[in-house]
Amino acid sequence: MRYGSVIRDGKPVAVVFADNSAFALDPLNDSKSLQEWLHEPDALKTAAESAIAHGERLSISEADICAPVLSPQKILGIGLNYHDHAKETGREAPTTQTWFVKQASAINRPFGDVEMPIVSDRLDYEVELVVVIGRGGRHIPAERASEVIAGYTVGCDYSVRDWQRATPTMIMGKGFDTHAPVGPWIVTEDEIENLNALGLRTFVNGELRQDGRVGDLIHKVPDLIAHLSKAFTLMPGDLIFTGTPAGVGVASDPPRFLKAGDTVRVEIDEIGSFENHIIMESGETRIGV
Repeated sequence: MRYGSVIRDGKPVAVVFADNSAFALDPLNDSKSLQEWLHEPDALKTAAESAIAHGERLSISEADICAPVLSPQKILGIGLNYHDHAKETGREAPTTQTWFVKQASAINRPFGDVEMPIVSDRLDYEVELVVVIGRGGRHIPAERASEVIAGYTVGCDYSVRDWQRATPTMIMGKGFDTHAPVGPWIVTEDEIENLNALGLRTFVNGELRQDGRVGDLIHKVPDLIAHLSKAFTLMPGDLIFTGTPAGVGVASDPPRFLKAGDTVRVEIDEIGSFENHIIMESGETRIGV
């Protein structure tokens, strides 16, 4: 199944995608978010099958597609989780998992504009496989990780490199607004024949910059979930960015950072793809949200 969120009549609606169309999971209660559905995988699947069989096909465009999870409690990212990426940065492959957080306010729709910060000219891209947590839990052994995975989606971990490197935690450089686009949908595990065989790529203005394979992850997905859940409870809708392969702009010689006007396309085999246009942040003062 492919689950997501779209805008209809000005508000987000949880949907299942099938046959190049979207179907509302519950047209009689469209206020129920996909995030609320995720902790009930059996009910979600039943609703999806019914929607595809009997529901109305929704007319949508790319602009209507939201991030599948609109308000994740946690957006977690692991650093240096591909051997070739560690090598291009001049560091050894880590033996321990190194984590950071992206702020919930960084979440962005998959085809949304990404802001070039007014405080930096070192904006970079990182295509990543993103794990979406379903039922969640605590102290989850690696061999049972699949029980808490709702599915996978595509993410781009946009990073402001000078702010990232200013402190050991990396949090400031990873959490700027609009810098966590994900989507266009969540693909369930049964739809993927071999996760490790999936290729992931980044194109900037049509030029291939990153070209990796999920199988090259240093710490595999079950180990990520086992490690994180030792410290805190994973909740429905939590997003886990699993790392990026070689080819990031900061590692080029000279560095090749993004600029306003660029177009970034990220894609993962069997899951999906999306594009972001880089625009200049206005920098205007806002009081209140």
